[in-house]
Amino acid sequence: MNILNTVKKIPGGLMVVPLVLGAITNTFAPQVFTIGGFTEALLKTGAPALLAAFLMCNGAQIQIRQAGLPVLKGIILLVVKVIIGALLGILVNHFWGIYGVLGITPLAIIASLTNKNGGLYAALAGEYGDSTDVGAVSIIALSDGPFFTMLAFGATGLAQISFTVLLAALIPILLGLVLGNLDDNIRKFLAPGTSILIPLFAFPLGAALNFNQLISAGVSGIILGISCVVITGFAGYFAFKLFRFKFPQVGAAVGATAGNAVATPAAVAAVDPTFAEIMPQATAQVAAAVIVTAVLCPILVSFLNKLENKKLKAKLEKDANKGETK
Repeated sequence: MNILNTVKKIPGGLMVVPLVLGAITNTFAPQVFTIGGFTEALLKTGAPALLAAFLMCNGAQIQIRQAGLPVLKGIILLVVKVIIGALLGILVNHFWGIYGVLGITPLAIIASLTNKNGGLYAALAGEYGDSTDVGAVSIIALSDGPFFTMLAFGATGLAQISFTVLLAALIPILLGLVLGNLDDNIRKFLAPGTSILIPLFAFPLGAALNFNQLISAGVSGIILGISCVVITGFAGYFAFKLFRFKFPQVGAAVGATAGNAVATPAAVAAVDPTFAEIMPQATAQVAAAVIVTAVLCPILVSFLNKLENKKLKAKLEKDANKGETK
């Protein structure tokens, strides 16, 4: 049976499939894994420890030695994603409260819009851009995990998140970053953890959900996913246009949300119980957005690539005609 490849064919499959399986288990047999010991720790309650290991492995992949244009592009895209996602979430929270608008919670908005799908970005950058575009992924990888969501809520007073809690969320990433940059062998050793750990923490996260919540998140999750692609995708595109980069269409590749963003609502709720009630709803919405953005973001980048090529062709023809008239 080719289970793994089948799962990988599904957008965000390594995260979404175990999450859904965990939710199904919790919906129809909620006590099946509450038997204590290693079984309950792995399949029901162990998500925080596995998440910490995941963040450390991701931190090790951030190469601060990369310099120049890749760093500039990465910083631009990181700032665009984080500021827009945080601002929209804060505004929604201000006008409609933690329950949000159209059923979309501010927690889900910030978790999905500030996060990016690094693998999809790298693939699209490699297809439609150059090595400097691909290299930017090492900087925008800083948006992986719950840190920027916590920072947005804590800095604005929307959540009671202390500096110690923010530091505690950041330490695994920093630990990985330091070790990975001190020794390339450590970075390579930890690299498999960026994918292996995803289904392991996804299942217990799903085991805290009810399948009915995933179904109810359908419409709002789709709206959230479309908004993420349109808003942050076009923002990245126009930011690259503003700086006159060679392949501005690549900027739109940050419009997709990675599967690891599904874990963010649980991480925020763990440090501020105020969000515990909406955590399942936000988690389901982000899970739906992961799938929607994985499908729509490549379509947007492809469309913008055709648009840019058409403009370039028209410019070349115009320049050629000017040359002939001279």
